[in-house]
Amino acid sequence: RHIHTTPTKMASILPKIGRIRPNKTSLFVCDVQDRFRPLISNMNSVVHTTKQLLSTASILSIPVVITEQNPKALGKTVADIYPKDKKESDYPNNFSKMKFSMIIPEVDKLLMEWETSSVILVGIESHVCVLQTVLDLLEKGIEVHVVADGVSSQRPADRVVAFERMKQSGAWITTSESIMLQLLETASHKDFKSISALLKEKRPPSGILSNLKKRLVIVKKKK
Repeated sequence: RHIHTTPTKMASILPKIGRIRPNKTSLFVCDVQDRFRPLISNMNSVVHTTKQLLSTASILSIPVVITEQNPKALGKTVADIYPKDKKESDYPNNFSKMKFSMIIPEVDKLLMEWETSSVILVGIESHVCVLQTVLDLLEKGIEVHVVADGVSSQRPADRVVAFERMKQSGAWITTSESIMLQLLETASHKDFKSISALLKEKRPPSGILSNLKKRLVIVKKKK
């Protein structure tokens, strides 16, 4: 017996593959604040990657949410994350919070307003605020792309385990270059040259390779 399946039905039964579309995507910047700067492992990579993605969001008209965890105690967002032609006031969706997750009522409202289906996520700390944001977004049916070179913690071990925890829950772990080119899809995109120029900038060490080596050691021990 032949069962006719429409494209819509087929899409609903296929596994999610992490496809991302600029018109349904938002960029979330989680708590990249001054007080953390000397404490976070590979913080220079977090700052650089965040700046690159904010530039990409500006070029591709992707909406942005920035949060600050208890800014009275932990300071304001690091000024270095903003692109050269931008400043803090250019990002009106900037919220202070006490909750670890970024998903506070104001942000929840924006997600519905923008009809967001995918979130690109950078920030700190990977095992606390970033992880809890991931879980809240996934519960809402929103796909999450965690940018590994833009996410970190004070302790490298917490970062490694947090990435595994996020993957177990259904998030996609990626890199800034991968996500930037995934948003373009083709070298014939009108903004390819602008994005390509960003990708040519020198990058600080991300610590990802050393984290992968630690993960491989853990896997070998399990075997």
